[in-house]
Amino acid sequence: MATKTETPQSKRTPEQPQPPFPDQGIQPPGAEWKMDPRPEYRGRAYRPAGKLTDQVALITGGDSGIGRSVAVLFAREGADVAIVYLPEEQRDAEETKQAIEAEGRRALLIAGDVKDAQFCRDSVQRTVDELGRLDILVNNAAYQMHRDGLEAISEDQWDSTFRTNIYGYFYMAKAALPHLKPGSVIINTGSETGLEGSGRLLDYSATKGAIHAFTKSLAQNLVDRGIRVNCVA
Repeated sequence: MATKTETPQSKRTPEQPQPPFPDQGIQPPGAEWKMDPRPEYRGRAYRPAGKLTDQVALITGGDSGIGRSVAVLFAREGADVAIVYLPEEQRDAEETKQAIEAEGRRALLIAGDVKDAQFCRDSVQRTVDELGRLDILVNNAAYQMHRDGLEAISEDQWDSTFRTNIYGYFYMAKAALPHLKPGSVIINTGSETGLEGSGRLLDYSATKGAIHAFTKSLAQNLVDRGIRVNCVA
């Protein structure tokens, strides 16, 4: 009889939370430190191979969620990391900074809003000034709010979602481009909602579809400069 082989990822340890989990809700911007149980972001089974040794990455929305995990694992691969986050997310950002430094790399915290083009330019310049270079841009910051129908989406919400999720990507990529050399990379966070849609995330899904198209177009635009552009959904 065949038996199931457990991998490090499939084994549960005493540190891993077990269901059932308590009901909870967090108002935006999301604060990871308030979540119960806390998300596991360290990738304990992940073993580095020095793929990013001495490179510098700038990650928007790097204080929590996907961005935090990317920041920590990039550091494990040898990169110094700057993270952009909203000022209200300072507590999460400080925890991410500690996790990056625990991997033996430098961390730079930059608080502000990617809806502001000047802030995006300043963030890139601070990264280059303080960490010495820029090799990787990860556009990850995003806003989403579930609504039951089109009538429930205000013009302000629509505008805020687009300005965060696609304008912010444009602002950051444009600011980073003068500093990127052949071999550098821009990574955009997409979503399956950008491919399949979502009945309760109309504005968010529309921005993710735009991100996918932006990524493909920018990749074509920059290929002759040796700069790779990818989207992870």
